[in-house]
Amino acid sequence: MSLENMVVALAQTAKKAARVLATVSTHTKNQALLAAAQRLRDQTEVLLAANAQDVARGKDNGLSAALLDRLTLDQARIHAMATGLEIMVDLPDPVEETVATWKRPNGLEISQVRVPLGVVGIIYESRPNVTADAAGLCLKAGNAVVLKGGSEAFATNSAIVDILAHAFAEAGLPDGAVQLVRSTDRQAVTFLLQQDRCIDVIIPRGGEELIRAVTRESAIPVIQHFSGLCHTYVDAAADIEKARQVCLNAKAQRPWVCNAMENLLVHEAVASRFLPDFVARLEQEGVEVRGCDQTRQIVPQVGVATEADWQTEYLDKILSVKVVGSLEEAMDFIHANGSGLADCIVSEDYSHVRRFLREVDSATVYANASTRFTDGFEFGFGAEVGISTNRLHARGPMGLRELTTYKYVVYGDGQIRV
Repeated sequence: MSLENMVVALAQTAKKAARVLATVSTHTKNQALLAAAQRLRDQTEVLLAANAQDVARGKDNGLSAALLDRLTLDQARIHAMATGLEIMVDLPDPVEETVATWKRPNGLEISQVRVPLGVVGIIYESRPNVTADAAGLCLKAGNAVVLKGGSEAFATNSAIVDILAHAFAEAGLPDGAVQLVRSTDRQAVTFLLQQDRCIDVIIPRGGEELIRAVTRESAIPVIQHFSGLCHTYVDAAADIEKARQVCLNAKAQRPWVCNAMENLLVHEAVASRFLPDFVARLEQEGVEVRGCDQTRQIVPQVGVATEADWQTEYLDKILSVKVVGSLEEAMDFIHANGSGLADCIVSEDYSHVRRFLREVDSATVYANASTRFTDGFEFGFGAEVGISTNRLHARGPMGLRELTTYKYVVYGDGQIRV
């Protein structure tokens, strides 16, 4: 079978499966998730062996330390994948939830009811945990899913999908509930993006280059997440030690992920008290700091931040720092340079906090908490299929509800329109 025919067959099988999954009971879906979680744990050695192949190949191909970290599985990460599926069992099933209901003067009773999206295509890089998270969330929301992982995780993703598909089948779910495009040929993505008759939405997870390419080539609607250029603003009314803790976590806890801080803004009234000790802490963590002229007057050892730095998602141990003169300047800077994923204010001034939360137009806005919480698991979604910077149809971490749409159910008693 040719590569194109293989992709077409996957999409068609998923479309058939989606019709069945839309009507499967919550109990059956939950049993499938529990079986999959147990099977992941039981097959830990199989997963570790497959992952070792991918990691060895990645090292030979010169993958960066950050990419290797995302790729690597260990017992704890496999356990976390399984736990994520178990958490989904306890989450409310969004399918058939009545969002609103009303009665018209002519007697028509109208309800807005949640229904699955249908078939979800997910194209992603590096992280094998996405395979289990995406499959579990799509299933609980009544969707079939077609996965296309990166070539660097081919063996690992194949092993995970084999485990999930086996568990889902044993639970009585239809063939094609979860499928993987088993090809490292980039042409497979091109073929997948043309299956608009069978696939209802594409969710790309990866670097900006991947997402722009998918958006450009796709005949299917795409939920985008171009970049995670996150900001933290330390206000004049900030608790300095609280600000240091929040900012250090936002940058240094895991700097190569999209919800890590890339630009730090500090009010000039507290910059001389905040920056010297904070920069020293960053340096202890191996973070390179680049700053504006005012920043470098306070901490002369930092590098020079260029205009390009303010709009760079480093995904690395690099931070750009700018001293600002007001809350308004900070918000203007965020609007000019941010990606709309997550931004934070650290302040004890309630009026400043309220203004920031109301006026900063990002998918997630924080007061006195690290942007690293921008994550489906941390939001209580069990996991996520992505973090959307779109306005339609989902925004922010995407959990079960974001994997549904709705239809209108109308009850009448012979009414006709005149």
